[in-house]
Amino acid sequence: MVTMDTADKALKTFYLDAVVETLNMQANPLLAQIENTTMDVVGKEVKKAIKIGMSNGIGANTETADLPKSGATKFAIFTSTLKNLYGTIEITDKALRASKNSEGAFVNLLNNEMDSLIKSASITMGRMLFGDGSARIGKVVESLGSNTYKLTEVQSAVLGMEVDMHNVDDVRIESLSGRRIINVNTVEKTITIDGSSINTNAVGANYTVYVAGSKNYELTGLKHLFSSGTLYGLSKSANPWLAPYVKNEVGELTENILQTALDELEMRTGDKTNFIVCSLGVRRAIAEKFKKYQHSVDTMALNGGFTALSYNGIPIVADRFCPEGTMYLLNTKDFKIHQLCDWEWLEDEGGHVLKQVPGKAIWRATLVKYADLMCDRPQGQGMLSGITEI
Repeated sequence: MVTMDTADKALKTFYLDAVVETLNMQANPLLAQIENTTMDVVGKEVKKAIKIGMSNGIGANTETADLPKSGATKFAIFTSTLKNLYGTIEITDKALRASKNSEGAFVNLLNNEMDSLIKSASITMGRMLFGDGSARIGKVVESLGSNTYKLTEVQSAVLGMEVDMHNVDDVRIESLSGRRIINVNTVEKTITIDGSSINTNAVGANYTVYVAGSKNYELTGLKHLFSSGTLYGLSKSANPWLAPYVKNEVGELTENILQTALDELEMRTGDKTNFIVCSLGVRRAIAEKFKKYQHSVDTMALNGGFTALSYNGIPIVADRFCPEGTMYLLNTKDFKIHQLCDWEWLEDEGGHVLKQVPGKAIWRATLVKYADLMCDRPQGQGMLSGITEI
């Protein structure tokens, strides 16, 4: 007979390992290349000592000249706050009781809930990789009526996502928040949200749409790495060695442009780019170029069971969350997911995973992970933007 103890044990033993493996290795091709580590986690923060340049004490001279003077290696400290990542499943008491006399029905019940959790968590982790930590979906360009809004971008908008609306002063509007996206039009760059009808004049240009409740609480993604201001607590303008390689307004992507960027990154660090990720439209442009010049399209296998196009042995992966017309040239060895712990179930004092929601006939279990993404060598990463898509 299925009991609450049986359900708890199943979630903590059988399901947890499968969830961790899926979210870390199969959720996203870029995420699968990045190491998870507990190193450099201090309390609620990540603090990492970064060596700047080479040390002194090595040189060449005549046999009677003074020996090279030694010098301490210069370091900087990268600091970031661990982000709180959660995933929740809910099972009604009615569904649990209906399956208590059938192990098969109980397994199907848990499988359905876990599948939904994994799919949602995979999408969220993939989206955060390309964000700046702000959880911003896009800015409103125009209100079209019927709760439909044209945005500056919709790559991060997902059907069913709950969102908040902020005004031009970036203040959350209570009556326009906590609503779900019921339609995404990627061609017109529009989203439609549910709920009572909103007056067209109530939402103006430059209002901002965020993931509900997540503003400024997400992973420090690639967008932040390539933006201005500060990075991991250091000013980019005061520390020019933090600046990655950037080429804007590329237009048609040529082999010369790509190879020049790769050469520049190798000159900066003495290391090679080992991973390229681009938007879907940029991948189509690359595939068309291969076809035009009758090049064979080489592919290669990646960690997590993914397949990628290959350029001189470097995998090229397209991602739905990569900004339009953009290609990132990365060295994944420079990235780490620093974590206090890997995905674990949130337990109560009695060690139970499933807990009743107060006042409701619902049982809830929550996965948690405290972590952030950090890049050791920002100057070794590159971005080409403004690429003409197909």
